[in-house]
Amino acid sequence: MVLLLQYVQTYAAWSNNVQQIPESFVREFIEASHDVAARGLVRCSSGNMSLRLDSDRMLITTSRSWMEDLSADDVCVCRISDQSAMDEKKPSVEMGFHAGILQARPDINVVLHFQTPCATALASRQIEDVNYFVIPEVPFYIGPVARVGYSQPGSEILAKAVTDAMGAHDMVTIANHGQVTAANNFAHAIQKASFFELACEIIVHGSGELAPLPCEAAQHLLDLRGKTERRNI
Repeated sequence: MVLLLQYVQTYAAWSNNVQQIPESFVREFIEASHDVAARGLVRCSSGNMSLRLDSDRMLITTSRSWMEDLSADDVCVCRISDQSAMDEKKPSVEMGFHAGILQARPDINVVLHFQTPCATALASRQIEDVNYFVIPEVPFYIGPVARVGYSQPGSEILAKAVTDAMGAHDMVTIANHGQVTAANNFAHAIQKASFFELACEIIVHGSGELAPLPCEAAQHLLDLRGKTERRNI
């Protein structure tokens, strides 16, 4: 009888946690996922995204879901603190760094893992010190870009590496894998991903003849970015 009572109480708490999520949050999450796919930032099941709901709950795409046709069935509710699912769905294999970033960065509400052709091509090169400051949008909207080495998708090693790198960056490239960016809302996350792929496309097509922004110009934009961030806090 005691075990049955505990089960009922646990189920009731789980049910209330899930039911308390406004439908508008799920709808906005789905619309943003469709937008990410429509812009070519992900293909098939290559990407995933998360949204902070409150201090310890998040929405995240389910394992192997396609963002282009995401539905409510493909959205999982999880705890940020211990990465546990609060419904019967299986979250993305990259839950580790999504929860890690949201826990480490209270200024962040959206984490997007995307995989665009040119950005991933540069991430797959042996050269690690790529200068992405070829257009003003990168230093102003994204800032310095971090890079982590390849680890198996979904591994604790990868989750820790990405989480640590995102502690001081808003964009991380993963060797032979893809990119991770974060922002305070969907629009800003998508904007960062889109501008980053644009810069990478310019670098790839420009080959060795491309000149990045002058150092002083890039630093000026970085300084403006810092001031803008402080006003938005």
